[in-house]
Amino acid sequence: MLYNALKLTHVLSIIVWIGGMVFAHFFLRPAAQRLEPPQRVRLMHDVLQRFLGAVAVAIVVVLTSGLGMIGAVSVGSGGAFSMPLDWTIMATLGIVMMGIFAYIYFALLGRLEQAVAASDWSAGGQALGRIRAWVGVNLLIGVVVVAQTVLM
Repeated sequence: MLYNALKLTHVLSIIVWIGGMVFAHFFLRPAAQRLEPPQRVRLMHDVLQRFLGAVAVAIVVVLTSGLGMIGAVSVGSGGAFSMPLDWTIMATLGIVMMGIFAYIYFALLGRLEQAVAASDWSAGGQALGRIRAWVGVNLLIGVVVVAQTVLM
């Protein structure tokens, strides 16, 4: 029962993360392109602050639940547990995704915040472009992880 609860929590957190990237990348950003730069940059800044905060929480839940599942299986096997290859791939790519998230959150979001505070819409647009590119990379990795998990 504990393993199933951990797995549900794990998957729901990943849905928030990957689903949010799909929404932002394919729906919100194209719609926001119709706005003038001051409104577009402010809107995307406000949305990204909220979304990236939620992803930070989701990452903590993903890490905690993932480690909990590994621990539960390890204890259940009497300590003779060897992590399956698909879990190793998932965990490795997840850590890469977390590193990319950290770069977006701690470096690029800060640049966007500075641009908004200075009303520098050109710099804000550049920061948004960098964020969009890295979100695209993270989304691609996330889709690979989901496909690998479902197909292996």
